[in-house]
Amino acid sequence: MGIIVLFVLRADQEVGSGGVESAVVAVHAVGADPDVPEDPLPTTLCGLDTASMEHARYERTAPGQPWYPPHLAAQRCPECERALRAL
Repeated sequence: MGIIVLFVLRADQEVGSGGVESAVVAVHAVGADPDVPEDPLPTTLCGLDTASMEHARYERTAPGQPWYPPHLAAQRCPECERALRAL
């Protein structure tokens, strides 16, 4: 099964150089739709609805790299991580 990384975003009220920016609140893993592999299944590995989540467009570039973007390690979902380890 292919894994897709999704972000839960929160709109920040701080204005940066690019205007209002979004912050990643959580990083979740979800299986890829077998019929359309670039689309996520409707539920994350931890059981959340994916409808309001943003596709991270993240892919590992080498074996042994984490399933999530390394700079977002603190935001990764521990339940998704446990589910991935059980696969």
